[in-house]
Amino acid sequence: MICSMTGFGRRDLEIEGVSVSIEVRSVNHRHLDVSVRLPRLLAGLEGPLKKRLQSSFSRGKVDATIAFGQNSMPRARLELDREVVAQYRAFAAELAGDAAPVDLPVDRLIALPGVARLVEQELSPDRAGPALETALAAAAADVSAMRELEGEALEGDLRGRLARVAGLVDSLAERSEEVVLAARERLRKRSDQLREETGLLDEARLHQEVVIAADRLDVSEELTRLRSHVEQFAGVLAADSEEPCGRRLDFLLQEMMREANTIGSKAGDAARAHRVVDLKTELERIREQVQNVE
Repeated sequence: MICSMTGFGRRDLEIEGVSVSIEVRSVNHRHLDVSVRLPRLLAGLEGPLKKRLQSSFSRGKVDATIAFGQNSMPRARLELDREVVAQYRAFAAELAGDAAPVDLPVDRLIALPGVARLVEQELSPDRAGPALETALAAAAADVSAMRELEGEALEGDLRGRLARVAGLVDSLAERSEEVVLAARERLRKRSDQLREETGLLDEARLHQEVVIAADRLDVSEELTRLRSHVEQFAGVLAADSEEPCGRRLDFLLQEMMREANTIGSKAGDAARAHRVVDLKTELERIREQVQNVE
């Protein structure tokens, strides 16, 4: 079973009367890259939440965004420091001395430094942490379910493309035999022509040329290795394992492309060259899909 690296999950919850939303998104990445974005009031929970996500995935770029709901952000409140007010009034009375008592107007009093202060409401990390971890785990499970579902579609597509690759390999094998035989026939005709024109023929030289030509055009070893890689690729797709297989598929694909390039350099005729182009095109399409396999 293969999994995609693309997924999305969301959970909404309420903590101490505050609405909180959690969104987790996952896209393809060579390694595991996890980030968690939190409101400043919850910044202290970034570490535990990040570890929770890291334990849920093995590969991919995973971003979690935790935000307060609209019109639900903890509000700051204005507090009056009665002790400071008393000190201002005592100081004013002291300045007045024996004069008439001084009573500071409220509008002047409230403008004095320290009389009023803005206090931000805070969520308790002890209570918010467990609730957020539980909701984050549920959102991550949604992401995993989506990755598995897309993985099934990817597997079907890869199987179809791999079958086309296997067919092209068989076609190349058939054409390669024809190319080598044709090369030998051309050399035979050239030797016959040379014998008729000069009456001379170096049999050893002819044999050497036949061997060189056959070696230059023969791709049987490359085709054997290519078939082996195709079979291994199919085996990985068929394996009933929960272990991530994206890197192994990518490696096998690189090896297949390497053999295809070598075969292309020995094409020898237009028909075989066209088959190699078709093969490399299909391998490139598979490569694009494999980039999203976990």
